[in-house]
Amino acid sequence: MKISTKGRYGLRAVIDIAIYGDEEPVSLSDIAIRQDISISYLEQLIAKLKKAEIVTSVRGARGGYSLAASKDQISVGDILRALEGDLSPVNCAEVTEHGDPCKESGQCITKIVWKRISESINHAVDSLMLSDLLEESDIQDSRGC
Repeated sequence: MKISTKGRYGLRAVIDIAIYGDEEPVSLSDIAIRQDISISYLEQLIAKLKKAEIVTSVRGARGGYSLAASKDQISVGDILRALEGDLSPVNCAEVTEHGDPCKESGQCITKIVWKRISESINHAVDSLMLSDLLEESDIQDSRGC
């Protein structure tokens, strides 16, 4: 499984909001400059994050975006799923709720592999909160990979 630019850039945008949004909402243009992401692409990402209730918006001259919950209540998994959808490595009904039914599922041995990988991925991203990222990081610049 590979995380696309949606997931990578969206996570960076949310981290930016977590770092700079304590005092006042963060503007898209500020995020775009700090993270080197185009505003038009950032708008698409923020729309998905807003729909998933990860960020909220404030209108007006001093408007922008803030976290919808505290940093210790938003997981990396919440963010990635809002942007990427299901994080499972395969589209298997035995592994995900949304997978395609498979005529071989009764005798499929590999589903054990996919299920364990999926569980590991989900555990890793769901147990890592924004607050953990900020505490464990010494990075002053919030631009990740």
